[in-house]
Amino acid sequence: MNLTESQKQIGKENFADAVAITRRDFLAGATAAGAGLGAVYFGYGRSVGDPLRVGVLGTGDEGSVLIGAHNPDYLNVVAIADIRPYNVFRAFHGDVSSASANTARPGLMAKYKWSTEDAAREKVRVFAAYEDLLADPDVEAVIIALPLHLHAEASIKAMRAGKHVLTEKLMAHSVHECKEMGRVARETGKILATGHQRHYSVLYDDAVHTIGTARLIGDLHSLRAQWHRGNLPGKDSWKPPLPDDDKLAKQLAGWQKDLADAKPADVDGLVKKIAQLEAQISDKMIDAEKHGYTRISLPDGTPRSPLEELIRWRLWNRTGGGLMAELGSHQLDAAGIFVSAMHGPGKKVKPLTVTAVGNRSLFPADREIDDHVYCMYEYPAPGYFDEQGGVADPNKKIVVTYSSINGNGFGEYGEVVMGTKGTLVLEREQDVMLYKDSAKDTRVTVAKAKDGTPTLDTTESGGGGYAAGGKGGASAGPPSRGYTEEMEHWAWCIRNPSPEHQPRCKPEVAIADAVIALVSNIALANPTTQARIEFQPEWFDIASDETPEGVKPDVARTAYRA
Repeated sequence: MNLTESQKQIGKENFADAVAITRRDFLAGATAAGAGLGAVYFGYGRSVGDPLRVGVLGTGDEGSVLIGAHNPDYLNVVAIADIRPYNVFRAFHGDVSSASANTARPGLMAKYKWSTEDAAREKVRVFAAYEDLLADPDVEAVIIALPLHLHAEASIKAMRAGKHVLTEKLMAHSVHECKEMGRVARETGKILATGHQRHYSVLYDDAVHTIGTARLIGDLHSLRAQWHRGNLPGKDSWKPPLPDDDKLAKQLAGWQKDLADAKPADVDGLVKKIAQLEAQISDKMIDAEKHGYTRISLPDGTPRSPLEELIRWRLWNRTGGGLMAELGSHQLDAAGIFVSAMHGPGKKVKPLTVTAVGNRSLFPADREIDDHVYCMYEYPAPGYFDEQGGVADPNKKIVVTYSSINGNGFGEYGEVVMGTKGTLVLEREQDVMLYKDSAKDTRVTVAKAKDGTPTLDTTESGGGGYAAGGKGGASAGPPSRGYTEEMEHWAWCIRNPSPEHQPRCKPEVAIADAVIALVSNIALANPTTQARIEFQPEWFDIASDETPEGVKPDVARTAYRA
């Protein structure tokens, strides 16, 4: 990250050369055969025949992204559930607030080419309470994009109602809830997947190949990850305006006035924006307390309504998990994937320790979460453990550092993977760059060593093809972030039941990502002691009752009853 454009260009060419050694022809062949890249690359079927009948629980920002990314050849959305009129509008019409928002969230009408919302509602049933959707016998499976504190409750109720589940990350709000979800999945035989989409990113999988199979960067010894955002007080994406905000009313009045004098070409766009804003304002009619949201007094004495807890759920410890759950979990997932690659295929290596510090230095006392977090993790490198699982060499460690901050978006987000022979840089899930030794303006290529294995070379030998998504690769346009592929594979596993057909982020994998994020939050909550926490193996075991929060899993909780 923070590289010059010339460095980025050189790095992209290097990574393309690395991929080209074993994968370029395969990817091009998959496209030539007419198969979807995800299906061929990750080894699942090109279709499922009868698309899986799916209900979407929660159609807000992330739920609408998943609606936009799903493939109707694999999934057929037949129902949605959301208590907010604003979210229901966006589920059907897409987010019309901007062109980029509409690209990410095009809505069901665009996805299925329905001309009107009435036509769409003939195909898609709309529920307020998600429990009512779970009672629909036509729904085979559900995608859960509700606030974090509802993931376990909704997932367990869904599985007990006979539905398969794909829940957004983080798996759950606590480790004991994750274990309860995993146990109910085993008890019911339902497929439970968690949406850490990097498991389905071709770019990240190619990076794993570069690190672990080709060993082009040598021995991985350090990894730096970050997610920096320019959010500042008054311009915070996690604190959207409440429906009774005067700014919304003024914006509505302004657009209505503009509509009277609008040019014919602008009328349709303005009408849609007005309708979306009216839906957002109508959220004020929601009885959020009836749906379990609470009122409290903030540290500065300001009251916070149940409606505010609903709409700004990411800001509160009861409903969200802060920067580590929302952002850090993705990148620690990636870090674990890269570290595991050094240990060989099929390995899922867990961290040894975490040390963390956080603060709320920019935002006022209008929230509970930190606006800056900094974490350092120790992972075992090859050679750390002996054959019996004891410590052979305590110095054999890989250090992972992570920072997520608000107030300055310099460097955006990504990972820098450093080895003894080179550096791999991944930016925004879109660009991957490979360098020999360090990020310098030196042209390097991938050559063959004397034994025939690939190695980085500083001798110019001509450029190779780009990785999938780039020049000469398997597909045009930006690389897929993996949302489509994770949903396709989930549906395929359900349609092709077999013990070996499991999502790449099944409960045993997803709980590891949750443990890392949630234990980091425990460390962040103890700033005066500068807590250094050692991860316990039992925390990662769904069958064990041990949890970092000290709460024993209990699948008979009242919250899980229908």
